[in-house]
Amino acid sequence: MIRAVGSRRKGMGASLFHRVWTYPRARRLLGIAVGSYLVALLAGFIAPYDPRAQDRSAVKAPPHRLRFRDAEGRLHRRPFFHPWRIVDRARHQYEEDRSRYYEVAFFVRGEEAPLFLGLKTSYHLFGVLSRSSTHREPSGVAGEESPPRVYLLGTDHLGRDVFSRLVHGSRPALLIASLSLVGAFLIGFVLGGVAGYYGGTFDAVLMRMGELVESVPLLFLLLVWRAVLPLDLSVEASLFTLIALFVLVSWTSIARVTRGCVLSLKAQEFVLGALALGASPGWILRHHLFPNALTPALIQATLTLPSFLLGEAALSFLGLGIPEPEPSWGSMLAVARDLSVLRAQPWLLVPGLALWGFVALFTLLGEAIRAAWDPHHPASAPAF
Repeated sequence: MIRAVGSRRKGMGASLFHRVWTYPRARRLLGIAVGSYLVALLAGFIAPYDPRAQDRSAVKAPPHRLRFRDAEGRLHRRPFFHPWRIVDRARHQYEEDRSRYYEVAFFVRGEEAPLFLGLKTSYHLFGVLSRSSTHREPSGVAGEESPPRVYLLGTDHLGRDVFSRLVHGSRPALLIASLSLVGAFLIGFVLGGVAGYYGGTFDAVLMRMGELVESVPLLFLLLVWRAVLPLDLSVEASLFTLIALFVLVSWTSIARVTRGCVLSLKAQEFVLGALALGASPGWILRHHLFPNALTPALIQATLTLPSFLLGEAALSFLGLGIPEPEPSWGSMLAVARDLSVLRAQPWLLVPGLALWGFVALFTLLGEAIRAAWDPHHPASAPAF
């Protein structure tokens, strides 16, 4: 009977996905979250250009205006734009060159870009066609003049495409947040479970360590830790450093939730029955306590993911995160910190909107998962 009860309770962790899938609000948010990961995974295909490439002829250029109807009132099959013509180079003022236009089409060949797992692609979601071309060919083929680039969100102070950098910037943000979440969950889940079961000195020391970490302001702790490291770290070293930082400061909340669950579960009859039958502490943890504490710990871990996104953006904003020229939403926002820049180039605030959207998405997703599991929780009342 003890084994039957234990197996039934182990199903509680597995049933979380079923409850989320049958909860409409959580299912919608989960679909959007999966879509955001797909965008990051296929950034090389979605972004039309290399995020590090500079166009010195279009520094601080505003977004192009896509049209379907020309000045004569003719309707075009594809959207088109007029290239920018520099009016005042010192002030970066542009006007449309109405004497030329270029069409934009889907699935256009262009620069080779990496995807994932070593795969590369020469096709992009959209691109520019030559005005007289009727085929979706790479720029500058068949002896024609290479068409200008289309900037849906304008360019920055170095002439880099903001849209391409925005799409590629989702990669480090989601990668750091996801790996930090996994690391913090594994450490907090195991330590919290062991501390809750054994108690004693280990439990007291672990909880005091957690309180010490939580007593220090998060941003201050991140800044101090990052400041002692060299500023000229490679991209890979910066990613590893940020992940280690976030794991260090975030495992405590997961450990505390897991510990509380184990403390309440170890006095239950099915655990006491297993002890009476001679089960070892390790067996009880693996087969009874960890499976039953899994769902609350997963929910708590999901709720901490937005803090990783904000932390990475904050450090990159201060120049302590992903180094240039690699795109990061924080470093992109750092260019727009001056009020005069915002007045002249409001499109540079788009990464802030993307960051806000991602934080809101994963915050609502965490709340929806908790509501799906526990409809009576006080935070489950708002609807999406």
